[in-house]
Amino acid sequence: MDDLDRKILTELQQDGRLTVTELAARVKLSVSPCHRRLRDLERTGAIRGYRAVVDPSSVGLNFEALVFVTLRWEDRDTVAAFEQGVAAVPHVIQAQRLFGDPDYLLRVATADLAAFQQLYDERLATLAGVQRLTSTLVMKHVVDDRPLPQ
Repeated sequence: MDDLDRKILTELQQDGRLTVTELAARVKLSVSPCHRRLRDLERTGAIRGYRAVVDPSSVGLNFEALVFVTLRWEDRDTVAAFEQGVAAVPHVIQAQRLFGDPDYLLRVATADLAAFQQLYDERLATLAGVQRLTSTLVMKHVVDDRPLPQ
């Protein structure tokens, strides 16, 4: 990946709806080479996809919490079952496995506190291998969906 590829990625992170012509103009490249580079970035997985960034409150998800999960056991089957269970919970909008304790960090979005409490009790606490859940509420997003640095 060279500087030109990085410029293409920077532009697309700021506006994923650019046409190839607009993108080429912004990175000072003709359309055909820009298109070739773009396809290569997609093919190699540097660009994993395109999406709309939706404001959670506009779809009724006004409550966000971070949930720290500690597993009872960390054997392969327990980890796989837990991860499969987490992936099946639509309100878990991010899940990360961590080194050390806790084992996972989940970002959860729900309509309100009552909906979060129900999700916590009925879905998250019942996932395979869960020993302990600890949560904290998100007060404010200070940095959100920032483009990756070059």
